[in-house]
Amino acid sequence: MRTNVNIADDAREFAEDYASANDISLGEAITELIRKSRRKACGDSERQHFARAESGFPIFPRSGRTITTEMVLEAQANDLD
Repeated sequence: MRTNVNIADDAREFAEDYASANDISLGEAITELIRKSRRKACGDSERQHFARAESGFPIFPRSGRTITTEMVLEAQANDLD
């Protein structure tokens, strides 16, 4: 996909150097660098896919305790104090 973005000069220079060193286009270099950064930041090697409810809202995998309606209502009440 073609798009225009404004990036800082140092980021552009780095991407151009990376592209040149890897004999790829600037667009391919930026794509690779973003994907590498995402994998490192998220600690995963593949894009995470979530199941979706019938409404289209993503259903996130369980990763700890469940947040209940009561917890949300208590947090809202505490925030209003």
